[in-house]
Amino acid sequence: MRCRRARTSCLSSVYLATIALAPILGCGDDGSGDGLGGDSSSSAGDGTTGGSASVSSTNASADSSGGVTGMSASGAESSGGPSDTSGGGTDTDTGSPGFACIDEPFVNGASPVGDYSMFDVPVGSHCNGTNQQDITEIERVVFLGDSVTVGTPPTSADEFYRTILANALAEQFGLEPPSSQWDSVNPIAGTSSVMESGAFASCAVWGARNDDLAEQLSNCFAVEDFTQRTLVVFTMGGNDGAAIAKDYLDGTPLADVLAELDAMVLAHEEAVQWLLEPDKFPNGVFVVNANVYEFTDNTFDFLSCPTAGIAGFNSNPDMPEVLQSSLQHINTEYMRIAQENGTDVVFMSEGFCGHGFHATDAESPCYRGPGNETWFDLTCIHPTPAGHAALAEMFVNVIAE
Repeated sequence: MRCRRARTSCLSSVYLATIALAPILGCGDDGSGDGLGGDSSSSAGDGTTGGSASVSSTNASADSSGGVTGMSASGAESSGGPSDTSGGGTDTDTGSPGFACIDEPFVNGASPVGDYSMFDVPVGSHCNGTNQQDITEIERVVFLGDSVTVGTPPTSADEFYRTILANALAEQFGLEPPSSQWDSVNPIAGTSSVMESGAFASCAVWGARNDDLAEQLSNCFAVEDFTQRTLVVFTMGGNDGAAIAKDYLDGTPLADVLAELDAMVLAHEEAVQWLLEPDKFPNGVFVVNANVYEFTDNTFDFLSCPTAGIAGFNSNPDMPEVLQSSLQHINTEYMRIAQENGTDVVFMSEGFCGHGFHATDAESPCYRGPGNETWFDLTCIHPTPAGHAALAEMFVNVIAE
């Protein structure tokens, strides 16, 4: 597996380098806090490992739109949702009929945050994510991830997506809900105030990156936990993306930027595969993770956030297409990993695209039409209460279906 993975990363790096250098070479027009956001054989398991892993019979075909996606799940602010085409819609799609719905809200064409044209993965009727697993009879829910999952001020604990989702899952699966102490944050540790409560655990940490997943998994699972039928939920990769963006702005060589991309993808893949090791969870484990969002609506105009300097962004890239292609690569790889392992991806990047600091910019690649609110608070990189509510609904829909 490592040899195959290394080869895939190398090819991806060549692709990204070609896009990044195209404006310099004149070769054509191909080319954050929690910010930025192969081989076709499948290792998907059955219900004892990752739930139902069957894939759709829809045939994927190549598509020149270069992207996919984009829908909002907020009940309070529904523009961008599957039944709301106020954004104008588009006749382009991601290359696979199964993914066409995630392009519909966007005025200016398919959302550019992921290229899924080569995948044949079922998408839920809600269009909030994929639908590879039949998630049933859950006994324990484990949250991993970064500050998006932990939750951050000024949003209150009862408004965090983690809190909203935990309460919804407690009702759905008949679980003991977590306490208000579990909902709250220890601001010194950057974690939930308590790790375990009821049927729920949270090992997410402020500032975590993909290479922290291994430690979080170790912390959240004792030997006796593996016998419980488990659902693992996480957001992770935004801090990796932000670090990559900042390194690029600081003049890090492109080869090193691409190596960072490959490393973060590999760490994500290794965490998923750790969970799905044969016989590790004899009664079943299910994995649902979000892909990676960013706050500029794919413009990579970091200074569009009024407090960008506080978030560590003091300039804009000379070649935003490098970061645009990097985000697309990350989300495309997350989809590949889900397909190969039979897990599910929540379209967080697509859902928040058009709800960043260019939400009212009619020229933005993510523009949904007038009246779409910004779902990022003045940390630039964290969701507002409306953003948390939207993300919680995305997870609820993917898990329920």
